[in-house]
Formats: sequence, C-alpha cells, structure tokens
Amino acid sequence: MRTAYHDQLAALSTRLGDMCGLSGRAMERATQSLLQADLLLAEQVISDHDQITRMSAQAEEEAFMILALQAPVAGDLRSIIAAIQIVADIDRMGALALHVAKITRRRHPQHALPEEVNGYFAEMGRLAVELGNSAREVLLSRDPEQAARIHEDDDAMDDLHRHLFTVLMDREWRHGVAAAVDVTLLGRFYERFADHAVEVARRVIFQVTGTFPEERACDTP
Repeated sequence: MRTAYHDQLAALSTRLGDMCGLSGRAMERATQSLLQADLLLAEQVISDHDQITRMSAQAEEEAFMILALQAPVAGDLRSIIAAIQIVADIDRMGALALHVAKITRRRHPQHALPEEVNGYFAEMGRLAVELGNSAREVLLSRDPEQAARIHEDDDAMDDLHRHLFTVLMDREWRHGVAAAVDVTLLGRFYERFADHAVEVARRVIFQVTGTFPEERACDTP
C-alpha cells in the first residue's frame, strides 16, 4: 500500500514538472511571436494553453484524491498541500504566456513593441524560460539548494523590469500612450512569470524542509 502511495506522489511531481515545462515553452514561443509579430506562433500559444489547463485540473484531482484516500500526515500532508498550491502557480505561469500571445495577436500586423525595447523583452523572455526550466528541474530533483538559487535569475528579471520603466519615463519616448500601456503590461507579465517560478521553488523547499526561506512570497496574481 505504501509503495502505491509513494508512486502516486512521484507521479504527481512528474505531472507538475511536465506542466512547468509546458509553461516555459509557452513563454518562449510567446516571446518569439512578440518580437517577430508572428501571428501563427501567437495562435499556437493560445490554442496550446488548453493543455496546461487540463493538466492543472488533473493534477488538482490527483492531489485531492490522495488526500481523501490516503489521509497523509506530517511531511506527506505538507507535500500534497504544497503541490496543490504549486498547481496554481504553474497554471498562472501558463496564463501569463497566454497574455503575451494575445497582445501580439491584438496588435498584428503591427509590432506590439517599439524597436528600442526589443532587447529588454528578448532578455526577459530568455530569463523567463530559464526560470521555468529551473522550476521544472527543482520539482523533479526536490533539491532545496538548487531551488534557492532560482532567486538569482529572478533578481535579474526585476532589474530589467525596473530599467524598462526608465525608458517609458524618458522624455524621448515618442510612441504614444497605447504602446506605453502595452510595454507596461508586457513587462508586468514577464516579471510575474518569474515570481511564480520562484514561488514554485519556495514551495519545494517547504515540501522538503518544512520551512520557507526568508525571501518574500509571490504576493499578487
């Protein structure tokens, strides 16, 4: 019975890792569609999002089934509760990639980004993909030291996000209000994607050690 129980926990962790990988690939494609004004790629991200939604529902169902049938306690209970919370974080990561793709679609055939900020978003996209991949690896390895290191890439994302605002506030900005709104929203989407990846890592640390690291939690959607 215990072997089957731990197999269920392992399968749940694997599903969460797969979901995280899908979210990272979605953000990678969404970034490409954004930088290239590629409508077909944006549409692919939008249509593929249903898979992440289905997997989220399946993962939640599996976790609640384990709770109902196995009545876990102590560390096992902690792991399952954290897994349910991780589902929500990964689902949000996928939704943020979806938002990026939708802005690309809405502005097509025009580019949503002024050329002068393309470099910022290319780098933010790269960091987002790295964070998604790192979160996936942490979910599978359950290594708290590896999980703690994810914050380094998140700090780089925060720096880029702050620098982006200096461009928007510059008197030389000549692209109008609509472009400023798009850039602001897009920057927020990438920054939040990174924060949710960090939150996944924090929850893995909690699963393994029973305590959260001192860094702040992900505080808004």
